[in-house]
Amino acid sequence: VMKLDLEEMEELPSDKVDGFSERLEKMIPSLYEHHCSEGCEGGFFQRVKEGTWMGHIAEHIALEIQILAGMDCGFGRTRGTGEEGIYNVVFTYTQENAGIYAGKAAIRIVEALITGSPYQLGLDIQALKVIREEDKLGPSTKSIVDEASKRGIPFMRLNGDSLVQLGYGVNQKRIMATITSQTSGIGVDIAGNKEDTKYLLNKAGVPVPKGSISITEEELINELDSIGYPCVIKPIDGNHGKGATINIKNIEEALLAFKLAKKHSERVIVEKFIEGHDFRLLVINHRLAAAAKRTPAHIVGDGKSTIRELIKKVNADPRRGFGHENMLTEITVDKMTQHILSTKNLTLKSVLPNKKKLFLKTTANLSTGGTATDVTDTVHPYNIFMAERISRIIGLDICGIDVMASDLEHSVIETGGSVLEVNAAPGFRMHLDPTSGLARNVAEPVIDMLYPAGKKAGIPIIAVTGTNGKTTTTRLIAHIMKSAGFQVGYTTSDGVYVQNRMLQEGDCTGPKSAQFVLSDPTVNFAVLETARGGILREGLGFSHCDIGIVTNITSDHLGLQGIQTIEQMARVKSVVVENVRPKGYSILNADDDLILGMIENITSKIALFSMNENNKKVIEHCKKGGIAAIYENGYVTINKGGWKIRVEKVLNIPLTFSGRAIFMIQNVLPAVLSAFLRKVQLEDIRLALQTFTPSPAQTPGRMNLFQFKEFEMLLDYAHNPSGMEAIGKFLEKTEGFPKVGIISGTGDRRDEDIIELGRVSANVFDEIIIRQDSELRGRTPKEILDLLTIGIHTVDTTKKISVVPDEQEAINKSIREATKGSFIVLTSDAIPESIQLIRELKEREDNFSILKEDIPNL
Repeated sequence: VMKLDLEEMEELPSDKVDGFSERLEKMIPSLYEHHCSEGCEGGFFQRVKEGTWMGHIAEHIALEIQILAGMDCGFGRTRGTGEEGIYNVVFTYTQENAGIYAGKAAIRIVEALITGSPYQLGLDIQALKVIREEDKLGPSTKSIVDEASKRGIPFMRLNGDSLVQLGYGVNQKRIMATITSQTSGIGVDIAGNKEDTKYLLNKAGVPVPKGSISITEEELINELDSIGYPCVIKPIDGNHGKGATINIKNIEEALLAFKLAKKHSERVIVEKFIEGHDFRLLVINHRLAAAAKRTPAHIVGDGKSTIRELIKKVNADPRRGFGHENMLTEITVDKMTQHILSTKNLTLKSVLPNKKKLFLKTTANLSTGGTATDVTDTVHPYNIFMAERISRIIGLDICGIDVMASDLEHSVIETGGSVLEVNAAPGFRMHLDPTSGLARNVAEPVIDMLYPAGKKAGIPIIAVTGTNGKTTTTRLIAHIMKSAGFQVGYTTSDGVYVQNRMLQEGDCTGPKSAQFVLSDPTVNFAVLETARGGILREGLGFSHCDIGIVTNITSDHLGLQGIQTIEQMARVKSVVVENVRPKGYSILNADDDLILGMIENITSKIALFSMNENNKKVIEHCKKGGIAAIYENGYVTINKGGWKIRVEKVLNIPLTFSGRAIFMIQNVLPAVLSAFLRKVQLEDIRLALQTFTPSPAQTPGRMNLFQFKEFEMLLDYAHNPSGMEAIGKFLEKTEGFPKVGIISGTGDRRDEDIIELGRVSANVFDEIIIRQDSELRGRTPKEILDLLTIGIHTVDTTKKISVVPDEQEAINKSIREATKGSFIVLTSDAIPESIQLIRELKEREDNFSILKEDIPNL
């Protein structure tokens, strides 16, 4: 999302800028393919001619320049934020850094088009290609990720390279290119050491080339006397053909190849060059998956074109591209190519004879411009047996075996072929998209190996959203599931917890916190508080959940991030339940029509909860065989198809304060319903409800009651009018006078919201102490104080008000001046610090000593 201020261009759509449409069509003619709202090719250009705003044009340009750079991006929307001239420009990307670059470049391009200034679009396209190659998953990794996605297996990229997690929690597997979490470390080490590989294969009767190890040039020369020419020189620790030179025919070439190999390894292998073709056998899970014949990058003369022209002609093949963007890579003229040309007394200006083939590389790797032909279906049974046996000898679950032979249709024993080396992390590209022959889905056996039939990839996920009650509902569900034997990870507005241990502190209700839990290998159940801010900023952090809960929708946070109405807020919250699996459940508050309105976009099953057992929607839903949680006759009850299953008396649930905290019953209902839907036994649910107390340990900052000798103090996170009204209803059923409230306004809320908080507080409390949040969020202390005072005075102009900016001092003042029988409510901004201070003050009051005569049984 790019937030764009058009400034004076708000008054100048595209049809008001002379020549704009013509310049745009000339610079980016491929935009003709954008249908836009017209629904046909050329539709976007038509909109530009008729007149559209520059934000809309920037959206299409940002998409198109990514497409021109080889990235598949198609979705875009531009919408006003509610502020004059300011728009949210939304467009997709495949690599985040490329998306950011494209957005900024789009603005530069639009500005150039407006002024008619020259612009080098090609530089942006090339820059995007470079970003794409640096940031994107390689073809091998991507093929595995794509195969996993087709099977509904979630994935997370763990770094900027190829380290990817498949699955969640305890069921996760990791891949890095084509190394998996099951790949043997010893196997990788052996494959990386050509000497060890050759020794083990030779000992096992696998044909390998004659050769030895050299460290110095003198040793190399001595070995060449016995090995002879042609030969191969390569680093002992090399991979992917790096530092390797083949078909060396004289001492000059050998010394040059030796220096190249020494750049990659201190010790160098010198082997007899085996005549034949270069083949790659890919073995996955000890079964042959694919075979390919590899040919080094080459050109064929026509008797009139120079070598440079022939290379350019080959690179013009649409199958070739920059890096890994296409099935083939462009041929580049590097030091290896220059060396080959010089040894043949050729230059780039030389003309090759007609039909003369010239190899431009000494290795057949696709990354250097080589080609591949699939030969999987013609591999001789002995060669299949040999390859599968080699994978076990080296000990690799995925390996690439390089064979030099005249063909693979006959046994390498018959043809005199040899196994050159075994590669850990072999590239899949030549098999996925060969130059000729059948493409092979070699990612399929990888996923079959990691997740065989019946093996789960995900873990149960319950996502909780809404305005109020999210944290308590999340914590209660986590407590129930932990009591039922699960290893629970959960996120809340005060931290991330795994097995009840806080691992991150702060507001952790966004996608990064969700991924923190889902990437933990000890977690087998996730409960994720999912707030508005994270959804709008980055999304959910998970692909799908098994249960989604919407507690309630109130007017809190309106005016932030473009959300102006409560209906828009409901739309944001509905993202959670719209991403519940079809066989999962969306649990909705049936007492809230806005939430019930989400049903039309939900594809999962529906479950309801209500404080009113006679709620018509609930009755109708359950008559049709649906399920709901209701409060009836003092019980938390499950209504399943019209049959009542009473779970527990509200009086026996500490969280409800013997039924006085009505809003806590509302939190209990969806928590109990989610546990019931997850097949938790009623006895376990009941016990968990009885053992979950509103305390600093289990619900920090949520209805934490402290009993002093002369008065009581309640600490709660209530920070909006609806939350304060809930506290007020609790206080109506609570003894104590005077009722003192320590309150504060949140700076990034609308004026009317802060005023309303003051009004509600005046109705709830006999005395009010106004404190100050540590973060004012764009307002001055005086602005917040004045708005709260306005709200308070609309109810009672004589209400006793004190102003104590520091929260700790406000706590001290309230306790110091507390009268007998009073009830103090602290709505806290710094919950851990406030809990600590209140505990310290209470400990001072409770200081006592134990006398010998007080000890029983002595």
